[in-house]
Amino acid sequence: MPFHTAPPVNQTLMVQGTSSDAGKSLLVTALCRILARQGIRVAPFKPQNMALNSAVTADGGEIGRAQAVQALAAGLEPCVHFNPVLLKPNSDTGCQVILHGHAISNMEAQAYHDYKQVAMQAVLSSHQWLQHRYERIVVEGAGSPAEINLRAGDIANMGFAEAVDCPVILVADIDRGGVFAQLVGTLALLSPSERDRVQGFVINKFRGELALLQSGLDWLERETGKPVLGVVPYLQDLDIAAEDAILTRQTTQDAKVRVVVPVFPRISNHTDFDALRLHPQIDLQFIPLHQPLPACDLVILPGSKNVRADLAVVREQGWEPQLHRHLRYGGKLFGICGGYQMLGENIADPLGLEGSPGHSSGLALLQTRTELQADKQLLQRQGLFRLNDNRVVPVQGYEIHVGQTQHLAPDDTHPLLDFGDTITDGAMSSDGQVAGCYLHGLFDTPAALSELMDWVGHKVTSPISYQQQQLNAIERLADCVEQHLDMAKIEALFRTNWRDTHGR
Repeated sequence: MPFHTAPPVNQTLMVQGTSSDAGKSLLVTALCRILARQGIRVAPFKPQNMALNSAVTADGGEIGRAQAVQALAAGLEPCVHFNPVLLKPNSDTGCQVILHGHAISNMEAQAYHDYKQVAMQAVLSSHQWLQHRYERIVVEGAGSPAEINLRAGDIANMGFAEAVDCPVILVADIDRGGVFAQLVGTLALLSPSERDRVQGFVINKFRGELALLQSGLDWLERETGKPVLGVVPYLQDLDIAAEDAILTRQTTQDAKVRVVVPVFPRISNHTDFDALRLHPQIDLQFIPLHQPLPACDLVILPGSKNVRADLAVVREQGWEPQLHRHLRYGGKLFGICGGYQMLGENIADPLGLEGSPGHSSGLALLQTRTELQADKQLLQRQGLFRLNDNRVVPVQGYEIHVGQTQHLAPDDTHPLLDFGDTITDGAMSSDGQVAGCYLHGLFDTPAALSELMDWVGHKVTSPISYQQQQLNAIERLADCVEQHLDMAKIEALFRTNWRDTHGR
């Protein structure tokens, strides 16, 4: 891509929210798609993200899942500069810190607070890198800019906006109620310069007649002196990969297969199951561990950011005997990444990478053992998937793990995945009821999803590509936002020379 010697004036626009899940990620996704459809080179950016759902870039880095979706909307491959700081919680007070795609340390909250000056340099470096390669940068904030306890050293919201001197749009979710208090209250908690930086509001998830809201919009504009840039209606059944919230849907009458995914305390990459959840003939349920395991055809153990701790909770909540009963009744059990590690004989963490050093007995349903090692595996993969007899289908996905898994009986091993050059992944039990592997995104491939259902014993209609589902949903979102937002005013925010206009 050409390198611009002089970046265009004010090519950066930031979307902040009155709270988490206000609609920041989706609004950035929509704006990236709208601009890309106009032939504009646009990139998404989130200075600091905290999430257990992540994606792997082509060069072996790790970024938040939302930025990978936004990259798809912009027609780009994921890049570490789209999300230079990623925090992955591994306890209530600590997290793994990932800088420019690579884990550097586990830190407690206070230690990270002291580290923010270093993190800010990484953020500004990535933003500058994007400035010289793209015409527009659409930035997503984190949580709310009015978190008083987090204002000092902020790099995720107004701290970043002030550092790069960009305008801000503030979005609020009316479906939660109290939307005017959200917006006015947030403004009241900002400094004068930060309030000046907010150039307008977007109200998200509106249901009903806009005429009934108009008097409130007029009051909001008079009270704050800032325009309402648009009211985005509530979009039913908009299925775009979620970063944190676990999406559920009700069972359909056409469901042939019942699939259960237990919700671990540190569940990660639950988007692995979106393709199953969206299939009209599959009833996929996320079940909290404090609830009993319901009757089903298949249980899938998901990924985990703290495998040994989550396995301990599985046992404490009585799920181990329930899984054995599920298998006795002919059910199937599959594990992905951390869930795959749990299925083996032993999990060792000698370095204390995910908690206190030590080891834990696994569920002993596969003849494997796992040791957590310092080097994290971050890989995009393509290969062949073998789950049923000698039939193989092409698949692709990605790996994010620190565990190295060994087969205790190599001669009896049935690898599930062949990546070529003698590189394999996964295992299956001798009775064919239990299997697992490291590959995330495995079932996004329609053929692999069909193979999984055949293994369970059910034929289902062929699904469409999960990526195509995502693209269809992004187009629908972009169409809606373009229709209901004042795009001329938003474009003007990019074109305006911010420093001249505000005397900076």
